[in-house]
Amino acid sequence: MDNINNLYQELIIDHGTEPRNCHVMPNSNHDAEGFNPLCGDKIHVYLLLDNDIIKDISFISKGCAISTASASIMSEILKGKTLQEAQNIFLQFQHLLTTEDPAPSGLGKLIALAGVREFPSRVKCATLAWHTFKDAAQLNKSRENHD
Repeated sequence: MDNINNLYQELIIDHGTEPRNCHVMPNSNHDAEGFNPLCGDKIHVYLLLDNDIIKDISFISKGCAISTASASIMSEILKGKTLQEAQNIFLQFQHLLTTEDPAPSGLGKLIALAGVREFPSRVKCATLAWHTFKDAAQLNKSRENHD
């Protein structure tokens, strides 16, 4: 079990110090900013959506390793997914972080963040990028309906 925990810690450190898809996306058609007032984490998520398919996703952030690692892993997992698939993954991830239930299959690298559930104040760090992703998708849908 220690080997698995060490592997998960290494994965969080890797994504936290060298995040993937961490850049402004100039051609995004959806975006949102998120803020966690409890710890000061800030994130801006950029999406390129085409018919509810996430063609590209990126982010910029100032935050802790957990927040940054979660955003980095999220950006890798969600590329090519539909918004519905992304919503399902988010719900499974949220369940993983807020219950003692065994990890659902299909979460891939997100399993590395399961230990966060032992620190309730850190759950917001791990889910900030996900809530901001949802805001980006929903905010711009409502904007499209009003244009």
